[in-house]
Amino acid sequence: MGRNERGFSLLELAVVAVVLSVLMAVLLNRLAFYQEAAERAHFETTLRLYKTAAQIRLAELILERREGEAPTLEAENPTLWLSEKPANYAGEYPRQPEPGNWYFDSGNRELVYVANSAAGLVVSGGSNSLKQLRFRVKIVYQAISAGGKQIRGIGGVAITPSIAYQWL
Repeated sequence: MGRNERGFSLLELAVVAVVLSVLMAVLLNRLAFYQEAAERAHFETTLRLYKTAAQIRLAELILERREGEAPTLEAENPTLWLSEKPANYAGEYPRQPEPGNWYFDSGNRELVYVANSAAGLVVSGGSNSLKQLRFRVKIVYQAISAGGKQIRGIGGVAITPSIAYQWL
């Protein structure tokens, strides 16, 4: 030990390697967390866009005195109501959907989002490895007083989940 050595000892190198490994693990964990948070924010923004489009489409029908056509909204692809399709809209629901995309399942009349980074996503009754969030357009009816009696009138439109989910 009396020698005047230059460089690192094996112990010092091992300590540096362990510290760097721990820092990388923490960094990768945070990166995954923020990627999922960004995906969730993008999903929620797109879902709000679809909900707004549904409300505008219903308002158009009401203003044009075509309320009787409102139930057809429940069968239509909500993407048709948008002036621009979302960048991650991939069309008709395929047999093997790609994660991170929106689809329309015409057989079930559902708007489908296939999650990409979904560690914090819990979907009820998920039957396969892909976590899919499914939504349906629903016309909301309410009782309206007209001429002294109650009639069923259109109260609004909603896009509701077909399967319960929670994104933690």
